[in-house]
Amino acid sequence: MSPTRVLVLTSLAMVAFAGNSLLCRLALKDAQIDAASFTSIRLISGAAVLWLIVRARRQAMDGSGDWRSALALFAYAAGFSYAYVDLPAAIGALLLFGAVQVTMIGYGLSTGERLVLRQSTGLVLAFGGLVGLLLPGLSAPPPGGAALMLGAGIAWGVYSIRGKGAGDATSTTAGNFLRAAPLAVGLNLAMLPTDRPETLGIACAVASGAVTSGIGYAIWYSAIRGLKATHAATVQLSVPVLAAAGGIVFLGEAISVRLVIASVAILGGVALVVIEKPASR
Repeated sequence: MSPTRVLVLTSLAMVAFAGNSLLCRLALKDAQIDAASFTSIRLISGAAVLWLIVRARRQAMDGSGDWRSALALFAYAAGFSYAYVDLPAAIGALLLFGAVQVTMIGYGLSTGERLVLRQSTGLVLAFGGLVGLLLPGLSAPPPGGAALMLGAGIAWGVYSIRGKGAGDATSTTAGNFLRAAPLAVGLNLAMLPTDRPETLGIACAVASGAVTSGIGYAIWYSAIRGLKATHAATVQLSVPVLAAAGGIVFLGEAISVRLVIASVAILGGVALVVIEKPASR
């Protein structure tokens, strides 16, 4: 795959990931749809598109995915939706991204990986930025929404870790979406939403599932073949920045000084951990 193609696909995937935050917040901030309905429509739409992609490639679905991964995917999607009832897009994306990276780094440490001084400093810096963002104050995010998004990030980190040893990424993701969709429908039935979703809310949920999740994941899995593992982790640093920019432009959100400082600390700290130091010659 040519470097230009990798760059284009990677850029599209990052925009798609940031788009998930914007679509969810747009749908939920004015009660255009409830969180349970958004989750179920998103996962069903994503499952449908991924299934069509797998079928178009004439790949087999037998044995693709598993229920533990599907449960982690469902926990991520549900926590993500309920968190965005209260959280701005930028803060939500930052909390999600920080929790995902800390989960994956923590897993690496638990399996015997060791950090050099630079990486340890980055981990402390990122954790400090996260604590600073969550400390009580006028610009602090709602604690309930923050806790839900951190939980969603941990679930997505677990899902990503479990997917490392999978075979074909697209068919595995399709299998997990197909398993997670009934769980989301069950949540929707259990919550018994009283208000009928508005057209905008339904459209955002379908777009989030079919486009920014389904097609977005397929694009990312194509791009990642041309990226080193560290580069794949590093490029995701752009997602909270893109979500913040989209929140300002499309949702009219304000950016606080606290968020800027926390973003620099968290993203800079994670960068110190995941970016490899060039080998000396």
